[in-house]
Amino acid sequence: MSERDPAADLRRIAFLLERAREPTYRVRAFRTAAGVVDGLAADELRERAAAGTLEKLAGIGKVTARCVTESLAGEEPVYLRRMLATEATPLDEATEAIRAALRGDCHTHSDWSDGGSPIREMAEAAIAIGHEYVVLTDHSPRLTVANGLSAERLEQQLDVVAELNDELKPFRILTGIEVDINLDGTLDQKPSLLARLDLVVGSVHSKLRMPAEEMTPRMVAAISNPHLDVLGHCTGRLVVGRGRPESEFDADVVFAAAAQFGVAVEINSRPERLDPPKRLLRLAVEAGCLVSIDTDAHAPGQLDWQPYGCERAARCGVPLESVVNSWALDDLLAWTADHSVRPA
Repeated sequence: MSERDPAADLRRIAFLLERAREPTYRVRAFRTAAGVVDGLAADELRERAAAGTLEKLAGIGKVTARCVTESLAGEEPVYLRRMLATEATPLDEATEAIRAALRGDCHTHSDWSDGGSPIREMAEAAIAIGHEYVVLTDHSPRLTVANGLSAERLEQQLDVVAELNDELKPFRILTGIEVDINLDGTLDQKPSLLARLDLVVGSVHSKLRMPAEEMTPRMVAAISNPHLDVLGHCTGRLVVGRGRPESEFDADVVFAAAAQFGVAVEINSRPERLDPPKRLLRLAVEAGCLVSIDTDAHAPGQLDWQPYGCERAARCGVPLESVVNSWALDDLLAWTADHSVRPA
């Protein structure tokens, strides 16, 4: 029996743990072990597995050592087999149909800001779940707590993405940013640099409790900016733990502006966000808004959280043709360049 790739098996386990929302420390143990395995010569790895000394390596424990040993023996690791056997039950037919139609994800983060994994690893995970593209949207400079990208760092990232795209064809990493919506509704990055990006997500991350009569014009100003493509997690709510209440704004006005300017309202699939609430998502549908079903992934396994958003889209009657990340890549890019352009 030929040996498997132990690092790939460890990362697959980490991916499944992330998708199942297991504790971060458990996920990190498998990703750390995968990095250690990658750094070892193949002969040393096999020798240590045979001698039972893998655990002497920093970053490899009893469980991950067993997984490596089983993988090298050509066996699917027991831990991986158990994870695969206990995956979530299938989603309903309408949800599955929406998920099957999605070609990519328009809101993701890497370790260039507050994500946990390199750009390449995020891209490879997106490829593995069948995406044709992923939009890299690390944070903008104002969000210092998330290591937001200065203009200089963002320009460096564009060069890195170009190199990776040459290697990963036909898959494509689209350039982007999750830009802060400033208090006056302006976007937290140079307009000339925003113009170079494939897609711009704009989100409110500060003064979330400002009065509706101030938040509404703030959001409308951002939506009317020609560089904005997607309005991210519009209420800013958190629905787990102590939670965080929704920001207050005039939803009719905000969604009318989104429909007028061709800006997509994001269905944020993160389980702690599930934003917007269903009552507001229905209002957005009634207003004729485009939507983007995104994960806001900060780690590879989170890229497979889209079904949470797809279920909400199905429940709220979101027309599939209005979901921008169900469009062909050329159509998506034509729309981001000119919001009046839609698929035929």
